[in-house]
Amino acid sequence: MSRILSIDYGRKRTGIAVTDPLKIIAGGLATVSTYRLLDFLGDYFQKEEVELVVVGEPKQTNGQPSENMARVNTFVRNFKKRFPDIPVTLYDERFTSTLAHRAMIDGGLRKKARQDKALVDEISATIILQSYMEARKF
Repeated sequence: MSRILSIDYGRKRTGIAVTDPLKIIAGGLATVSTYRLLDFLGDYFQKEEVELVVVGEPKQTNGQPSENMARVNTFVRNFKKRFPDIPVTLYDERFTSTLAHRAMIDGGLRKKARQDKALVDEISATIILQSYMEARKF
């Protein structure tokens, strides 16, 4: 059984989430340094079968691409060159950081833990993946 993986791409850090093999639940996998991302994914793909990668599409509240979109497009091009057999799709990531902070508060995390940007990135990737799955009725 294969999984779906999602990426919350950032300039310094990238959050990664993945489904269970039955594609029922999305869960955080890791936050990695962006410069190591393709190597991390290569290692992961050797261990796990992934049928699709969902990359957060950074947009402003008005729907226009945000400043990070150029970096995301470059990443997607590089990903497709390195992993041509794994399809990639973009999915709107607006408000995921806000939702991640809300989830951390609702989960009872202390202020110090909520300031952990790596954790926010991983939770954001999870929210992107869960939203994608709900929209596609996986």
